[in-house]
Amino acid sequence: MDTQIDKAGRLAPSRRSAVDPFIVMDVMTAAADLEADGRDIVHMEVGQPGESAPRPVLDAARARLDTGRIAYTEALGVRALRDRIARHYGEAYDLDVPASRIMITTGSSAGFNLTFLGAFDPGARIALASPGYPAYRNIIAALGLEAVEIPVGPDTRWALTPDHVAKAHGEKPIDGVLVASPANPTGTMTDPAVLEAFGEYCGQTGIRFISDEIYHHLVYDDRAETMLRFSDEAIVVTSFSKYYCMTGWRVGWLVLPDNLVRPFERLSQSLYISVPDLSQHAAIAAFDSVDDLEAIKASYARNRALLLERLPAIGFDELLPVDGAFYVYASVSRFSNDSTEFCRRMLNEAGVATTPGADFDPVRGHLYLRFSFSGTNEAIAEGVRRLERWLA
Repeated sequence: MDTQIDKAGRLAPSRRSAVDPFIVMDVMTAAADLEADGRDIVHMEVGQPGESAPRPVLDAARARLDTGRIAYTEALGVRALRDRIARHYGEAYDLDVPASRIMITTGSSAGFNLTFLGAFDPGARIALASPGYPAYRNIIAALGLEAVEIPVGPDTRWALTPDHVAKAHGEKPIDGVLVASPANPTGTMTDPAVLEAFGEYCGQTGIRFISDEIYHHLVYDDRAETMLRFSDEAIVVTSFSKYYCMTGWRVGWLVLPDNLVRPFERLSQSLYISVPDLSQHAAIAAFDSVDDLEAIKASYARNRALLLERLPAIGFDELLPVDGAFYVYASVSRFSNDSTEFCRRMLNEAGVATTPGADFDPVRGHLYLRFSFSGTNEAIAEGVRRLERWLA
């Protein structure tokens, strides 16, 4: 293999590192630079709860620290947490999901890494909705797979369908399909009938289905359905980050077909040994924090209502459905055909950080941006006031 030399004559990074930037993280950095200079910034760029983890989680972490020993755990995760997650599927979905199929991961990010490594060989083609979460395609590219981005639009309420995948599969075979419901950046949910159809279609074609359920329980007028109701062969990826307000704790989980558990366990043993002991024991208490978490969700609902009322009046008059999660994906075509520059100006001139649509859709994203309403009611209201003044 030829050694790669960069333009400065130095050994170059690997080709697999040449993925697109995760733009929202760059926006966070730009906002932090302004804050370091004394500017006050309203953060509507990142999907991170504005509230702390619930009190029972914090108390459980302190109690674990008091034991004096934070150690490695089993690669599949602490058994008590896996058992509690299994019980959660009975409580929330009336499903019997054995703990033996559950694996704890360092956030959903590690879950996706393990999924793409453990379920697919190099060159496999994974179908994704566009717009969609940018880390999907970046992880896929870095691991030597191919992201097949399928444009979705208002005809399917911005959700991927089996018909989309069947058309792509007919042109060139698809090995996997990933669906997020509710989705990022759109907030759109996939109808349970569509999930059931996906289960049938993937079962017939041998296509692996991956279900991103990280925003489950953050649904405002309905409820989200898990793909586990329709398929035992699906891989479910989820996390404590969003509904449970535990982003920085870096703990999530997978529900796997039973024949994938040991292969994924072997990979995790070498990739990261185990998920942090402290985070796992704290996460057990998250399931006993429903009252606190529902109060936080009610705060998101107020933010959602405010944005759905005020954004059209400001001029963002094309908004995608906001079924769940905590995002509004909005057209900026009334103001600009370059949402990246528009967001840069918004940050610098109005002090409001948002994420340009190019992060989520390389083709049409220049006409859109994403507002996150995961902050406090006060912060989101202030962000709206600043936008009104800036665009007046």
